[in-house]
Amino acid sequence: MSQFDLIAILSEWYVEQCDGEWEHGAGISITTIDNPGWRLKINLRETAWQDAIFEKIALDKGESDWLQCFMKDGEFIGVGDPSKLGAILKSFLKFVGKL
Repeated sequence: MSQFDLIAILSEWYVEQCDGEWEHGAGISITTIDNPGWRLKINLRETAWQDAIFEKIALDKGESDWLQCFMKDGEFIGVGDPSKLGAILKSFLKFVGKL
């Protein structure tokens, strides 16, 4: 599955959450970090997943091969090296039952 497919599925999930309220104070951010790498942050407050248990994912095989995904304060956070954006998206989409 391509990263474009994953982003399309994430977009569908986002639209499903929009209820006239949630999207004003919550949302999704995909940013770069200086390690270098990616950060995906999704506010799950006031969604069906706000209290769901997500088993932390931690991979550390060195500076160029690492990934962490976890929940903190009602948010899904995924960070990883430059090659891990797809893996982070997959982790989230599996968590919310879209994959």
